[in-house]
Formats: sequence, structure tokens, C-alpha cells
Amino acid sequence: MQPLRVLIIFAHPRFEDSRTHQALIAAVKGLDAITIHDLYELYPDFNINVEREKEALLAHDIIIWQHPLYWYNCPPLLKQWIDMVLEFGWAYGPGGLALEGKYFMQAVSSGGSREVYATEGRNRFSLNTFLAPFNQTVHLCKAHYLPPFAVQGTHRLEAAAIADFAQTFATLLIKLQKEVPLVELKAFEQLNDWMTTFSNDIR
Repeated sequence: MQPLRVLIIFAHPRFEDSRTHQALIAAVKGLDAITIHDLYELYPDFNINVEREKEALLAHDIIIWQHPLYWYNCPPLLKQWIDMVLEFGWAYGPGGLALEGKYFMQAVSSGGSREVYATEGRNRFSLNTFLAPFNQTVHLCKAHYLPPFAVQGTHRLEAAAIADFAQTFATLLIKLQKEVPLVELKAFEQLNDWMTTFSNDIR
């Protein structure tokens, strides 16, 4: 059985300064059937090649939006990608069935900890609440939205902890390439929680 094909739509305007995302990308680069689209490298002028991006989406089964949280949202180039690529009549609306049945998820980082992103925390809402517009976007496209993989409290993470997150991320993608147990996954707030039930060894 061929592995499900994964497309990582990566958006970080200061990738060179990000210990977390450098580690996550390094952990999955070179894995079978995984493609990485670094938007800020591909489109530094924000001039997105819409047809190229559509072709990439059609060629993959699992699409991951990987980015840091910027003011409780994504970086601007990823927002522009969503606005331009997910066109009416192609991704949604009458005849817009190109993404039907595909799987979407987010791999996000936040400076604030998981406790901060909670009803009783300083940010007053959970991470998943802030990500609700992405969830709804995927729903509108008749695709499946999975819980996020999140690295939170990044400002205080030691190198060893970041390495553990990166290893878990790679293991997660390998597992999802074999099977996406949709009902089971949706019972979890974050895919990190699902992964705690498994060994972190890549098999």
C-alpha cells in the first residue's frame, strides 16, 4: 500500500530565527511522500502561482498548514495563499469539489503555553477556538479538518524539548500516511495528545 502523500504549506517570515520550526522541518524533510512548500521562499514578492499551488493540492492527500501564531492568526502570506488558491467554483461553491475528502491539519507554534491558551488563561480562548476559521474553511471545501499539532510555550523550551516535539511530529506524519482514523482523531484537542498513546520511535 502506497503511503498517503503529505503537502506541508509552510509559512514563517522569520524562519531563520525559529528554533522550533527549523527542528520540525528538519525532522520531516526527506521522508517519503512528503513535499514542503516554503511560501516565503517561493513567493517573497507575495505573487503566488495559483495554478502551481492547485496542482500541488490535487497531487496530495494530507495538507498541513505549518506556521507560528501571529496575533492569534497565521502569517500574512499564508492568509493570502488561502484567499487566492481556494477559489470559488474550484475549492468551494457550485462545482467546487477539488478538495473534497482530503485531510487538512495545522502544525502551529505559540510563544504562550497551553495554559495561557485556555478559557481561564490570559488569552481567554483555547488554541482550537483561535483556529476555528481554518476549521470552517476546510469544512466549506468538503474536506476533513484534523486537530492541530501544537508546540506551545516556545520561548521557554529547552533544545531537548524542541527535539522531542520534532521527533513526535515526524512520527505523527508517518502514522497518518498509513491511516487517518478520522473519528478517533477528532476526539482529541490536539494531535499531540493522540501521540502520547504511542511510542515516539519512528518505525
